Amino acid sequence: MRVFTQSLLFTAGLLAASVAGAEPVTNVFMAGDSTMAIKEVKDYPETGWGVPFAYFFDDSVKVDNRAKNGRSTRTFIEEKRWAGIMQQLKAGDYVFIQFGHNDESERKKDRYTAPGQYKSNLSRFISDVRSAGAEPILMSPITRRYFESKDKIKHTHPYAPLVREVAAKEKVLFIDMEVVTREYFQAMGDKASALRFMHIAPGLHPNYPVGVRDDTHLNQLGAREVAQLVLAELRKLDHPLVKRLRTPDEKHLALKY
Repeated sequence: MRVFTQSLLFTAGLLAASVAGAEPVTNVFMAGDSTMAIKEVKDYPETGWGVPFAYFFDDSVKVDNRAKNGRSTRTFIEEKRWAGIMQQLKAGDYVFIQFGHNDESERKKDRYTAPGQYKSNLSRFISDVRSAGAEPILMSPITRRYFESKDKIKHTHPYAPLVREVAAKEKVLFIDMEVVTREYFQAMGDKASALRFMHIAPGLHPNYPVGVRDDTHLNQLGAREVAQLVLAELRKLDHPLVKRLRTPDEKHLALKY
């Protein structure tokens, strides 16, 4: 019995040492709207880019996607969603912040946020995250896919310049996703880029029996590609999160055609 007890204590000690030596889990919170959010089954194949983004990292990173359809900076605060993030945020964590689609919707009074308040809300988010010892990552909203000519997507985000102003003033890490995604889908062209958005013909999908043509929201392919664009921008910045990506399976290291 004494030998068994000693063996058990030794094993427990090794386990405790292993846990103590493990890298602490870093939380990556995502605050945003439908273009980033996790979707309900009834909305599929609509997909927010935050969904595939969560699978890029190893077990030392936990992506907690709090983005929600239809939310603006104002409603995200009013509904206590921002408070929920702040309650769990700890030093060393990260918060991706991407709003604009709904803030700028002046005709939708339930979500509209005046320009000055929008900028103030973004500055508050940045200040709150920094006060917790965490790092904010500010982003402009992804583009809408509205071609004004064969080779050019028109600008449809009047609030994108406001995000840039806040980023410059606050000296915060900033990824200009409005530019990145617009240039990406623009280079792809009208026909190919439509395959990345919610374009479904009538009678093909049970969620959309009469079809849908939506140039704001991404499908699974579009979401994955936008998530990859975010990762590419993080690589350019040599961001610490890039050092915590998943280790690929050996069988995936060889090119296959």
